[in-house]
Amino acid sequence: MMRRWLAVLIPLALIVVMSSLGTSSSGAAEQEYTPVERTSDTKVVYIEQLNTLADGNVLFVDEIEWYEGEEAEQAFLEHEPDAGIDGPPDGYYIVNEDIKLTSYRIAEDVRIFMQIYDRTGNIEDMDIRWNELVTMEQFKGIVQNTEWIDVKDFPYHITVKDGTVVQIVQQYIP
Repeated sequence: MMRRWLAVLIPLALIVVMSSLGTSSSGAAEQEYTPVERTSDTKVVYIEQLNTLADGNVLFVDEIEWYEGEEAEQAFLEHEPDAGIDGPPDGYYIVNEDIKLTSYRIAEDVRIFMQIYDRTGNIEDMDIRWNELVTMEQFKGIVQNTEWIDVKDFPYHITVKDGTVVQIVQQYIP
């Protein structure tokens, strides 16, 4: 758990600075953050590994519990009653009591939505683009590129149907 908090600090600082600017690099007004809709098929995970096999792609994940708003405050107070503060500082809270990895096949037509990642290799170009659709090939490159930001340090909402991942959404961390 501590490893995840530390690993998110640098990207979190980038997100806070960039989101406070209020415009993207194109000058257009930013959309607002909206939480990912929860369904019975959705799991929140940390991506540990993405493997390409002869018969497709496999995702190895660590399933977590993701809380926002009032739910985050309740979970925080339950898990950290002696923290000395009334709730999580950033409006979200993560519980990861079981670090067992689970593997899932990825559908050939998977839909992948990213919020922030290294698009160009220039830190000044790294801004939030809400729910940017990327291909599986792009995603493989994004996951491997850790020079400025390691996207595996962010939670992801995956939608699993019949044991196969059909959608991946990077969680914005406020």
